[in-house]
Amino acid sequence: MTTTTDLHYLTLHEMAEQIRTKQVSPVDATRATLDRIERLNPRLNAYITVTADQAMADARAAEQEIASGKYRGPLHGVPFGVKDLCDTKGTLTTAGSKIMAANVPAQDAPVVQKLREAGAVVTGKLNMHEWALGTTGLNPHFGDCKNPWNVEHITGGSSSGSGSAVAAGMCYAALGSDTGGSIRVPAALCGIAGIKPTYGRVSKRSVVPLSVSLDHIGPMARTARDCALVLQAIAGYDAEDPTSANVHVDDYAANIEAGLKGLRIGVSSVALDRCTPEVLAAFEGAVKQLEQLGAKITQVDTSVLAGYFGPGAIILLSEAAAVHHGDIAKRPQDFGDDVLMRLKAGTETKAVDYIRAMELLREARRTCDEAFLAGIDLLVMPSTTIPSPRSDSVTLEDPTVGLGRLTLPTDFTGQPAMSVPCGFTNDGLPLGLMLVGRYFDEATVLRAAHAYEQAASLSSRRPPID
Repeated sequence: MTTTTDLHYLTLHEMAEQIRTKQVSPVDATRATLDRIERLNPRLNAYITVTADQAMADARAAEQEIASGKYRGPLHGVPFGVKDLCDTKGTLTTAGSKIMAANVPAQDAPVVQKLREAGAVVTGKLNMHEWALGTTGLNPHFGDCKNPWNVEHITGGSSSGSGSAVAAGMCYAALGSDTGGSIRVPAALCGIAGIKPTYGRVSKRSVVPLSVSLDHIGPMARTARDCALVLQAIAGYDAEDPTSANVHVDDYAANIEAGLKGLRIGVSSVALDRCTPEVLAAFEGAVKQLEQLGAKITQVDTSVLAGYFGPGAIILLSEAAAVHHGDIAKRPQDFGDDVLMRLKAGTETKAVDYIRAMELLREARRTCDEAFLAGIDLLVMPSTTIPSPRSDSVTLEDPTVGLGRLTLPTDFTGQPAMSVPCGFTNDGLPLGLMLVGRYFDEATVLRAAHAYEQAASLSSRRPPID
């Protein structure tokens, strides 16, 4: 029987089985998680708000339900973190900003409500790059989020606390958001899994917006299987969200063990142009592993995909500036320097450039499955071109440190894309492999990611934070 002293690095799937079979109670799992948060959060700053009392109350309720035969499924009784831009009833929701520092919503966002309906125990709200407008996780209002693999290095962003908390065993999974790479970048830099589902797959209602045309909500967890279990709970149509897609939701776990045999996977040299040698070596090793698992590797041209970075940045900054235009004028001192710089750049975008970028986005979303996925099932590339940089190397002039270069184009197209660990640098920093799939085919992305994870056997390696 598992003891409460060795619970924190179980996968969500493993914890769910422990709870379902009553080897571990939700109360013990939640208490152990809260104890770990209390011990590690002062060093990592992954949580902005910890909801310990409510979490324990929810854990006791879950324990009673399960004992009476009312088991809801694999999230029931499992401790979970929520990025601090998703509304949570009665709990502070700041979007990592000074401007919303006292904001307490009256209702849960639908994505949080679905987690609660599945029985998840929310342990608190996770730190993030201010307004989700950055890839570093350096926050002047709530403090910088730290990478558990090396606290001198950034977590990536903007789902910084989500990446750090999952990697350090301070929750079993977390919600993140992805507009330019904000799920996949911290997943890669923190050595966990994270999936950005297809645009419209998960409701964004009552989630603080960054760029309505590019925003995605998705799960971050230790493994692809864990992400599949969470995505199953949160995916689906929301008639009150105008960007929500009324499309059938697959059973993501049903075929996850099918393996890679017969899958056609594309690789592009275009994505490798600016990668460091360690990133290239890890990626090339991952591709060889995929081939050994039975995938057919094909060289493809993704020049058109790379060309979406510029138009994507125009849309992201313009729409972010539109969201914050009033506060930019009235209280600029309440923004962090890097965020204010980006927002001001968005206000200077010409209308004609925004309109042209949106026209290209609509065309891309009509054609991109065939434009660069013709003849293949998945595209793979590194998640980032560089490993996690040191926090003190990040400058205002280069605040993104190139981390979103490979991720932003698939926010532009809206296709599902996932990062899973694929190796480590000589200094022990994690590196990520990104898998991109066809619209609403998250199942194939998750299946391939799971097969690679099982073969690569990287999930047992732990950050040296203990």
